[in-house]
Amino acid sequence: MRKTRCRNRSRVPTLGAMIPQSPLLNVIDVEATCWDGQPPPGSVHEIIEISLTVVDVSARRRVSRHRVLVRPARSAVSDFCTRLTGLTQAEVERGVTFAEACRTLVCAYEAGERPWTSWGEYDRRQFTRQCQADGVACPFGYPAQRTHTDAKAVFSAAHGLRRKPGMDQALRIAGLPLEGRHHRGEDDAWNIAALVLDLLGRGAWPAAGSTAQGDQGRSPRPRM
Repeated sequence: MRKTRCRNRSRVPTLGAMIPQSPLLNVIDVEATCWDGQPPPGSVHEIIEISLTVVDVSARRRVSRHRVLVRPARSAVSDFCTRLTGLTQAEVERGVTFAEACRTLVCAYEAGERPWTSWGEYDRRQFTRQCQADGVACPFGYPAQRTHTDAKAVFSAAHGLRRKPGMDQALRIAGLPLEGRHHRGEDDAWNIAALVLDLLGRGAWPAAGSTAQGDQGRSPRPRM
């Protein structure tokens, strides 16, 4: 894959910058290396797939869907991970480095300029951890939660739920179909975008990203 060049890297926001005002919303879902239990010695959770659905908030429609495979540097795809996500070690070895994937988010999908969302806080925290560990500039700016909205929290509040549901359960509650395969990142991002559109129709989607707390001291775990 040819390296992505970005002419506007200086526009990636840093702490204190204004929250972006864009009609486009990036709906992001990541898959990471995982195991049925603790990681093998020396291994860490690493992003192996970044999936993105672009939503036009003004038009209230899903515009496009994208997928970036990421080559892990300090872990390998386990059989458990393949059963869960469908991804294999051979497939992700053809991906780009994490640093290149972050540049792609900035250059191709205006990460940092557009607000973004994910189902829960896992994806945001995983980006933050891996950017810090790899010494890579966070594509969403600092802090990452400045432009992030937790779609799971918004959905739970809109439906008066005490417990936050998984994405597949949320689709059933909203009366929406599950399109594709759950835990396939590209399909998950597409389905999360459908839930965002449903919340927009209810007038429940916030105009700006929410601020997440409690980032420190939590270990990564696969989303449900």
